[in-house]
Amino acid sequence: MESVAAVVIGAGVVGLACARTLARRGIETVILERNDTFGSETSARNSEVIHAGLYYPTGSLKAALCVVGQRKLYGFCATHGISHRRCGKLIVATSTAQEDKLAALQQQGQLNGVDDLRLLSAAEARALEPALTCSAALLSPSTGIIDSRALMRALLGDAERAGAWLALRSPFCSGSIETHGFILESGGSDSLRFTTATVINAAGLWAPEVAASLAGFPAALLPVSHHAKGNYYALSGRSPFSRLIYPLPGNGGLGIHLTIDLGGQARFGPDVEWLPPPTPGQPIGALDYRVDPTRADTFAAEIRRYWPGLPVAALAPAYAGIRPKIAGRSDPPGDFLLQGPAQHGIPGLINLFGIESPGLTASLAIAEYVADVATGRYAG
Repeated sequence: MESVAAVVIGAGVVGLACARTLARRGIETVILERNDTFGSETSARNSEVIHAGLYYPTGSLKAALCVVGQRKLYGFCATHGISHRRCGKLIVATSTAQEDKLAALQQQGQLNGVDDLRLLSAAEARALEPALTCSAALLSPSTGIIDSRALMRALLGDAERAGAWLALRSPFCSGSIETHGFILESGGSDSLRFTTATVINAAGLWAPEVAASLAGFPAALLPVSHHAKGNYYALSGRSPFSRLIYPLPGNGGLGIHLTIDLGGQARFGPDVEWLPPPTPGQPIGALDYRVDPTRADTFAAEIRRYWPGLPVAALAPAYAGIRPKIAGRSDPPGDFLLQGPAQHGIPGLINLFGIESPGLTASLAIAEYVADVATGRYAG
């Protein structure tokens, strides 16, 4: 049986950031990943947007960690040569009835510390993006885009240089909470068994199931897991926009928005498609990521609210992602739930539940928070 100081379960962007921070603090760290590469689930299936932090309630973890994380992320990109672009974003009101919501969103962002937001008239917005139709817009200049795969490679590289190691094809199977730490077992071709003092559960979609598999963890503290699929469509032809274009946020997401990748390709999404809860005994990871081509008409109708010039039949299914939500269809939007010893009373265990957007933007700030809790610098 191996003994290691810390085990991170899950090698998505947040798990890799946590492993990097722990290892750089001198803590021997192993990362367990069920897939044959890192970052192949939620971290690889999103909009690759660096968010400013304007959407989230003031005082929430999402607000605080997004605002801090964005600054850290731009700095990390600069020092590590990661492709990114601070392209800016327009959130648009498509009718005068929505303009009060736009002003409220600006106020929310300012309360969160996003101090570069600017309300624009329809004419001012069209001067920036001539193809856009709106009654008003909110400009977020610090919003950007990033090569998420390059970000994860850099995080892993830093972690490995600091002594961490990644075990691929090593799904977490079971564990137990002992008097002075944990015993963990992973499956796969090379099954591993560890004793460790620190467990970071960064398993994304499956974080509640991982916590439930730790013998001795109180079931009453497990959040209800909700999976929401987000479909994306690619635009055929050249995009007429140089900035990201977002409608006002809706139930469960930020609306079907236009993003641009670093190569200039435009894509739209995600929508919100609530999935049934996983059935008992369903294999972890048994999810359908196919995009239903019949959703294109719904996408087109939403897009034409702010871009009436969308050509007919210009949308092609691209990819889909699934959000690890802990708030359901009829619930208010949920916050990150970073559950440490102060919440559950188990020394050394930190569960990361509900790490959806803005998880990528906040990843470096989440990692610092987690490492502070793990090392006793912050009680949580």
